[in-house]
Amino acid sequence: MVPSQAILFFLFLCFSFTVIAAQSAHPAFDDSPLCTVTTNAEELAGVSSTTPVEIEEYGNGRIIDITHAYRPDMPKFMSVDSLGQVVFLRESLANGSLANFSELKIGMHSGTHVDAPGHVFQEYYEAGFDINTLDLDVLNGPALLVDVPRDKNITAEVMESLHIPRGVRRVLFRTLNTDRKLMWKKECDMSYVGFMKDGAQWLVDNTDIKLVGLDFLSVAAFDDLIPAHLVFLKNRDIILVEALKLDGVKPGIYSLHCLPLRLVGAEGSPIRCILIK
Repeated sequence: MVPSQAILFFLFLCFSFTVIAAQSAHPAFDDSPLCTVTTNAEELAGVSSTTPVEIEEYGNGRIIDITHAYRPDMPKFMSVDSLGQVVFLRESLANGSLANFSELKIGMHSGTHVDAPGHVFQEYYEAGFDINTLDLDVLNGPALLVDVPRDKNITAEVMESLHIPRGVRRVLFRTLNTDRKLMWKKECDMSYVGFMKDGAQWLVDNTDIKLVGLDFLSVAAFDDLIPAHLVFLKNRDIILVEALKLDGVKPGIYSLHCLPLRLVGAEGSPIRCILIK
């Protein structure tokens, strides 16, 4: 065996050992294969190949999409009107064009999205702390999905009752918003559940959380809309991911992966988020 082949073989063994150890040692892993492949025939059994299928889970349920699809009838923040059309077909094969060509028109804080520090701090906006400066290391990694009490906003008392241990850096908070299916309504319901200022401050002072995810268009309750945002974004080390689709997802530890668009100068961005068991 030549030296280069020996090195590759050694690396392969190291990788294999790491995978096996992770499966047996981490509670988020089960004993099923790391990779499963579902064929089109299995996935679309009995469905015409020309019929689109909306997929929420992949790999036999190992990958869960927690991003809301952009629908014209989804709620628009602080509006009685729904979001409306976001994709416009400007050129069409049906009309003789060489290809179908669409344009996207959407507010940066619509649907599942992420906030940059410049969202509520003018000095950060002018300094260029936009979506393009967010730390992808924070947006990707182990995350804890927790259910919070359903009878109140997220206050300091609620945060303390959750007993989130030090060392946890990413937490997705599922609230009454999911139970009430607020993201499936056309009109924005301003009675949604979110963080109060004291809850946000307790999180900053007493945890190591750097990514906060919530199941409505704002992580902050309407009564503390700006104050709670200011607490979270003041130090530019916490990232807010809003309007996550957490319906039917079991609480626990997952590998979270969120990728915003690279929009230079934008204080918010649509984001695609998935969980991997």
